[in-house]
Amino acid sequence: MVVLERVQIGIVGKPNAGKSTFFAAATMKDVKIGPIPFTTVEPNVGIGYVRRECPCRQLRCNPKSYVVLNGVCFIPVELIDVAGLVPGAWQGRGLGNQFLDHIRRAPALLHIVDASGSTDEEGRIVKPGSHDPLRDVEFLERELDMWLTSIIRRDWDKAIRFSEYGKRSLAEVLMEKLGGLGYGRQQVEAALEALGLAKKPPSRWADDDFLSLARELRRGRPVVIVANKVDLPEGEEGYKALKRALPDRIVVPASAEAELALRRAAARGLIRYLPGDADFEVLGNLTQQQLSALERIREVMRKFGGTGVIAAVNAAVFDALKYVVVYPVENEHALSDKNGNVLPDALLVPSDATARDVAYMIHSEIGERFVAAVDATTGKRLSAESKVRDGLIMKIIAR
Repeated sequence: MVVLERVQIGIVGKPNAGKSTFFAAATMKDVKIGPIPFTTVEPNVGIGYVRRECPCRQLRCNPKSYVVLNGVCFIPVELIDVAGLVPGAWQGRGLGNQFLDHIRRAPALLHIVDASGSTDEEGRIVKPGSHDPLRDVEFLERELDMWLTSIIRRDWDKAIRFSEYGKRSLAEVLMEKLGGLGYGRQQVEAALEALGLAKKPPSRWADDDFLSLARELRRGRPVVIVANKVDLPEGEEGYKALKRALPDRIVVPASAEAELALRRAAARGLIRYLPGDADFEVLGNLTQQQLSALERIREVMRKFGGTGVIAAVNAAVFDALKYVVVYPVENEHALSDKNGNVLPDALLVPSDATARDVAYMIHSEIGERFVAAVDATTGKRLSAESKVRDGLIMKIIAR
């Protein structure tokens, strides 16, 4: 079995927006859920899944690193639900320092927004529709901008000495500050160039320069907005308002409570439900109260094409990060490994990855010994620099 570091997705938002409910629904892991701020103190880490149709050509799959149910692949990702964010978190207010530290390595974020407007900026319960969910989006961006700005400005005199009087480039100096946040050198250099700061002496930087760089870097970390609580009338209106206000952003309608209820009902054998489906099937005899609750959920699913939980995780991985799924095999004819397991592994890789990149992801030695690869579907030979595609079944030929 191929063992790779899983893609990490951070689940963020203010208290009481439904983060922990979303996390529980996506992972079926027991967490504290309650209508009080800071229900989550320590981060919850669990395994969620992205969903893809299985490419096994009617063969019987025998996956080792993922799950196949009814012809659908569920590929694991790591979800991190962190403490709720409140205004001033970048200065340490609330649990801000812990929050910001926990999302350092997550390449993408799911921002759970209370689309119903039934919680204020602090996460306190208010009249539904009285709080504008767009303010929550702006608030998160502002907190991230200020947090990054504070990191960039820290020990700036030292950066001036190294860059202006030493032999080190500004990008190199900044990387020492930002490397632990998951930013690569290319990202830092591109941001400096885009803002015209690459050739500006650090000693002449103004306050706006620090903030502009922080904002440019923050935009490089994609955020999917999850308009939660669309099962409420105010939530549906809030989702539509977010879509109108943010036409260029990924906004996913969701009801985390509905997804959690469906998964629990399926676990008890009351319904047949495949996560991410747009409907479910009732099994056995249920009480009228249970049937009524399920029918209300069904109405929401018909309106939005599902509960939105799997759709949100999919959006983070495939739309925001632009990853694709690659299936490595050892026998390109049987689509199997050496033990005969059909499509044993499914790898999430960047869409601009090459065949050699995938070999290195599997093991550094395989990457070093890489000769070529074979597209098992077409039989075409792939060079080291051939770009992979979504759903590619690939055999690697090594020395």
